[in-house]
Amino acid sequence: MDFAWSDEQQAFRQKLRDFLADNLPDDWEKFSEHGPASPALTAFAREFCGKLAENGMLFPHWPKELGGEGLGPWEQQILAEEMWSAGEPRGGQYMNVNWIGPTLDRYGTPEQKAQYLKPITDGATLWCQGFSEPDAGSDLASLRTRAELVDSNYVINGQKIWTSYAGLADTCFLLTRTSDDRKKGITILLVPMDTPGITVRQIPSLVGEGDIHEVFFDDVTVPEGARFGEEGQAWEIIAYSLRNERLGVPRFSLARAALDRAVAMLQERGEFSGEIVRAEAARCAAACDASQIACYALVQKRVDGEQIGAESSSARYAVVQCERAVCEFVIEYVPEALAGASPYLKMHHQRGIVAGVASGAAEIQLNIIASDVLELPREPR
Repeated sequence: MDFAWSDEQQAFRQKLRDFLADNLPDDWEKFSEHGPASPALTAFAREFCGKLAENGMLFPHWPKELGGEGLGPWEQQILAEEMWSAGEPRGGQYMNVNWIGPTLDRYGTPEQKAQYLKPITDGATLWCQGFSEPDAGSDLASLRTRAELVDSNYVINGQKIWTSYAGLADTCFLLTRTSDDRKKGITILLVPMDTPGITVRQIPSLVGEGDIHEVFFDDVTVPEGARFGEEGQAWEIIAYSLRNERLGVPRFSLARAALDRAVAMLQERGEFSGEIVRAEAARCAAACDASQIACYALVQKRVDGEQIGAESSSARYAVVQCERAVCEFVIEYVPEALAGASPYLKMHHQRGIVAGVASGAAEIQLNIIASDVLELPREPR
């Protein structure tokens, strides 16, 4: 694989860096501690993403007929890397850019596209994904939130949990059960979050202000036109969406930038000459590089038009490992960073400790790797 960037790609990366330098506030690193789902950062992201859109940098990898620049997967990767290295000032809107918009374009009705795509391309809306439930975390086929079709309306009852951005989201990409078939009985509904019957409760956590929530649906009624795709088509749509989501979140960029910050702090204090600390830093750097290479291999598959399968779980797990390694390095060698000495490292820690849960739990990824990549036999029960 050739890792050399073209002149055009290097210019695109520099354009992004210049934009970030010009549009992030001077106290951005301290401000980013609020967390991507906080009211403060969500409000900032709406303004920031609007500026990105005005300058053609919110979704440059989208096709021109959708308002994008028609750039390719590598430009999408560069965009994501620069945003994540900066602490992701797009907040939750990165989901809109990575997978909600493309999924709407592929599976949405003309009416749904007309309703939802423009607010996304304006950088003015926030979505949440109603996937996990108390007894159906990464095993989505076990979900029990039910939607019954009654007189051309779906009536929804159930509960979601660990729902990022739900407290301030405009619309929920909601998985519901419309029949008892384990996989073919799942249907997606696009549900405005101000619909009567929806209750959102924030779950206090270490990962940032307002980041995760419980969401309750009590006789929530939406029109039949809110159905996304056909009844029972959710599994196909989710598979398409998650491939875009997992490739569009280069956490290794944030992890490597955090590692460099931590090493710089140690060097300033004259505490980076020991053999053990240098070896640990090298181990973390190698983990970041390995996860980057694994992700880049998948990007190249997209460029070549090849199908991406279970190997995405291998790349996903490699990213989890590098995030964990850097978090542990900071805790061990510069713990004061998490008490205010470095807002950037505190921000990374908040993002990093959920790396093994967001976009599919690490343990589930290992099961997929074992069964679908390594083709290991299952132990008889």
